[in-house]
Amino acid sequence: MKCLLKYQWVKLPRNQLPPGKGIMGSWARLASRAAFRTGQARYCGYTNKVSAGGWAGGIVGLKSILAIKRRRQALEHMDTLADLGYITYSLDTKTKKLTYQVTDWVVRCSGEPCMGREAVYATEGYGFLCLPRNVTQRLAERHYQFAEADAWLDLWCHTVWQESSNAFSFSAPAVQFGQYGAVLTLESLGRRWGWEKTKVWRFFRKYADAFPLYKLPGAFGCLIFNAVYPTGEQFTLPSQDKVERILREIRTKDGNTHENQQSDHARICKLVAWYSRAVLPREQEECRVASEDCYITRAYFSLGKILEYVREDCQGISPATPNFELFRGTLPRAGPADQDDGGIENGRFEGIPLW
Repeated sequence: MKCLLKYQWVKLPRNQLPPGKGIMGSWARLASRAAFRTGQARYCGYTNKVSAGGWAGGIVGLKSILAIKRRRQALEHMDTLADLGYITYSLDTKTKKLTYQVTDWVVRCSGEPCMGREAVYATEGYGFLCLPRNVTQRLAERHYQFAEADAWLDLWCHTVWQESSNAFSFSAPAVQFGQYGAVLTLESLGRRWGWEKTKVWRFFRKYADAFPLYKLPGAFGCLIFNAVYPTGEQFTLPSQDKVERILREIRTKDGNTHENQQSDHARICKLVAWYSRAVLPREQEECRVASEDCYITRAYFSLGKILEYVREDCQGISPATPNFELFRGTLPRAGPADQDDGGIENGRFEGIPLW
């Protein structure tokens, strides 16, 4: 399924949370264990009412979620997240009951089938979270120094797949910061994260399996792909030759070859956004003839056949066809409320979400 730049959220599997240390890693762990629907939850023999995006329990449970051994350190993480506006939480000093609510809760994916119809918490590692694209933006705006988990999630939230203004994203999911942000530089990422260029380079060396970096010729910059983003279909990372061929095709579309008012990087960012559509037909034609490395990207399903698969599950609903419910009204959402950016939240998407 496409993941376009105009979509307000991206999906993060619960079994693939950000590695390393960082405040956004703690936020992702809290969000992954939050309730996917409003209901009654049990904790240590007590029944607590929780709302969607919330959790109720105790300090021991909180430390387990955050993978932190010390009580004080766990509460410091909660205070930092609350100060940044990512959560609200309360701790009853008498009963020791702790509750938190994730404020950036856009859409929920139900893990109901394998836990019973009364469950409100998803099975650990099951399904995926829906992250607002701008969930890490407030860190950059406050000039917060990113940790590894923060940078990892920042790249993930800016992933696009089959974005028409980025020809490279048709080969594999690519990281793109805004309309003119398909081509990146280590310097710009360093300024955003509060890192030196050498630290940015070490980060990509360490997480090359997840975010492979492709250097472009000259001073154009680099491309960053997301090799583990769940697209719902099989893909292979492009070769360096293919990346450079697409880049050459885009540059040949530019008639103003004597433009010297901008840097090479700024110019190529605009060219990619302007002329990606012009080179897309050829990229798509390469997959018109079936071959071993050409994957089918669309299929038509019979509703009756899908229902046959549904019966195979333990509760009569297949884990492969999760229950989607959208939040509207008073709950927070990414971006202005009156802005129609397309995507699932605005009722415009292709096909049946089967992931």
